[in-house]
Amino acid sequence: MPSTDLYYDRPAERWFEALPIGNGRLGGMVYGGINTEIIRLSESTAWSGAPSDTDVSPTALSQLPVIRGLLFEGRYAEAQQLAAEHLPGRPTCFGTNVPLPRLRLDFDGVSAERYRRGLDLDTGLVRVDCDDHVREILASHPHGVIAMRITAGRPLGFTATLDDTILPGATTATDDGLAFSGRAVETLHSNGEDGAVVEIRCRFVLEGGTLRRDGDTVAVAGADAVVVLIAVGTDWAGEDAAGRAEKLLAAAPDYETLRAAHIEDHQSLMRRVRLDLGEPVALPTDVRRERLAQGHRDDDLIALYYQYGRYLTVAGSRADSPLPLALQGVWNDGFASGMGWSNDFHLDINTQQNYWAAESGHLAECQTPLFGFLQRLAETGKGTARQMYGAGGWVAHTVTNAWGYSAPGAGIGWGLNVTGGAWLALQLWEHYEYGLDEDYLREQAYPVLRGAAEFLLDYLVPEPTNGWLVAGPAESPENAYLAPDGARCSVAMGSTADRAFAEAILRICTQAADILGVDPALRARAEAARARLSPFRIGRHGQLQEWLHDFDEADPAHRHTAHLVAVFPERQITPRRTPELARAAAVTIERRQAAPGWEQTEWVEANFAAFQARLLDGDKALHHITRLIADASETNLLSYSQGGIAGAEQNIYSFDGNSGGAGAIAEMLLQSDGAEIELLPALPSTWRDGSVQGLRARGGFTVDLTWRDGRLHEARVRADHKATARLRYRDTVTGLTWEPAQEHIVDRTHFRA
Repeated sequence: MPSTDLYYDRPAERWFEALPIGNGRLGGMVYGGINTEIIRLSESTAWSGAPSDTDVSPTALSQLPVIRGLLFEGRYAEAQQLAAEHLPGRPTCFGTNVPLPRLRLDFDGVSAERYRRGLDLDTGLVRVDCDDHVREILASHPHGVIAMRITAGRPLGFTATLDDTILPGATTATDDGLAFSGRAVETLHSNGEDGAVVEIRCRFVLEGGTLRRDGDTVAVAGADAVVVLIAVGTDWAGEDAAGRAEKLLAAAPDYETLRAAHIEDHQSLMRRVRLDLGEPVALPTDVRRERLAQGHRDDDLIALYYQYGRYLTVAGSRADSPLPLALQGVWNDGFASGMGWSNDFHLDINTQQNYWAAESGHLAECQTPLFGFLQRLAETGKGTARQMYGAGGWVAHTVTNAWGYSAPGAGIGWGLNVTGGAWLALQLWEHYEYGLDEDYLREQAYPVLRGAAEFLLDYLVPEPTNGWLVAGPAESPENAYLAPDGARCSVAMGSTADRAFAEAILRICTQAADILGVDPALRARAEAARARLSPFRIGRHGQLQEWLHDFDEADPAHRHTAHLVAVFPERQITPRRTPELARAAAVTIERRQAAPGWEQTEWVEANFAAFQARLLDGDKALHHITRLIADASETNLLSYSQGGIAGAEQNIYSFDGNSGGAGAIAEMLLQSDGAEIELLPALPSTWRDGSVQGLRARGGFTVDLTWRDGRLHEARVRADHKATARLRYRDTVTGLTWEPAQEHIVDRTHFRA
């Protein structure tokens, strides 16, 4: 049986050793100390800042044609300078998600001759065992609270408080617990005045014993057992912050009822997929990770990491979550929000990558918060498209916030990613491809996709030499090139990433309109524009060019390879259809890794694993997954962006490595494009025997796979709807037709040439 839990034989001493719980809105990091328990709290709507309609540079529109002209004339440095003066956004109160106070419990004399703490991914329960002193902690989605039950072999005693916060506010003791009243304000990313009201309520339910309050602390004495309930409210979307927290506590049932509802809810999602890659290693998780870093094989740890990515998706994003997963999901270590990044929504891969584990991992509904967010972003992006570009439709750039900021980022060199919103909008189409829900396509997805296409149709312009339609002025996230005169520049016309996203949005919009039987004129415009897009080009090093011209990278070791989106998530470049371009993409990857100082971050390792899976190289994909776990994930297996890269002074937790890694592992085992389902496309040579149940494929299919001695043993493919598809294994394809809910069982004998 594959491992289902992370476990440790010592308490956490720092954030990257604590264990995460979450209910899609409220998150907690549980430390499991012996005499001190700490739960660090965060909540997705605890944002500083405020909406604004003055973020677009007032001179951008007038200077746009001038900058384009300079770029077309090859006057790159002049264009760069003018772009730096006129194009970046001017956010006044952008804001960030901020960390909340921690709950701290100080116990009376707990012994721990035997100690164990663990997180069971199957149940979503954290358990801490210190001899006969036991704590069980969960984050309930059905009831909206964090709950902890404490028992011991002798009467319990402890003091408790909510402390250690950057928020202005105060903690007070109440008759049955603690209350914190504050506000999510800060001065680094906003004005220090605007931000959400934050109310925390903590209730202690005692079995025996007494509770005494004292200022900002409560003391429990002589209890047989204690249940601790934590609820958080903010005034997000006009909510009554205190009222929400108090209502959640008032509605919470007894612990056993709450626990049972939590487990049932959690398992209804987690148990959809099972991955078995080998026998578990009977060692604590931190020891297993260290052994992997030293070169020991632990395929079961990779399977555990896959399920951990799914667990974090479930814990961080639910259908009713008010916001999608931010840079740190719903867990906030205080570092991203306390530096220049902001704990926001990065649109140049990170937010997209946050949901890579969702569709293939049978967690489609976990993407739902992203769709509502995109609808709001498309509304705010209409103003930016009009004011900055004189265009219809909508646009968003490199970063956005809880209110749908859509102007460029504040700095040149990273902020002018014109297709960030278009990139994110591809998630809408992905969701449709997996579920084929035409009502969803009509009501939610198509209006946003149509707006993205309308912007591009107005924004694309012909370059003078060949008449190709190109995007710009824009940046290829977040890279720079060396102009012919040696100048370091980032702004260009016709970056490959923008070309790939223009192709994707125009193609998808055409397909969606055809399915829905609408907008024939828009379809015609989109098809005509697609035919005029610039081609992919191979440079003098054999690499896929990142820009229209064969520039060298200013930083050959740069972490971003945005032009390879044509390989993943798109399929514009594939080994079978475009082998020369696929080889050029592989050369790009090789050159980046070989460059001195390659910026190996968590999301890059996940990204490269996905690229290699699409390039059908399972061993190279596994190499990156192994490095992701061993070199870019911490003791608690949470992925991190490495200190010293992108302005980070220390390792900073980022959600995207966990989710991106899980998505890449699924790509190694199953790929689909809506017409063809490929079985075991990038199976590593060392994964000789294994199985996976419950993976999803485009077209409404669920797939179970087993393999023996490195070859397909059996596939079970079930269809949600009446369907026809091709099944591929290696170089052989077979066509099948399904009735609704029908299952086909095939083995490798079906794929003999």
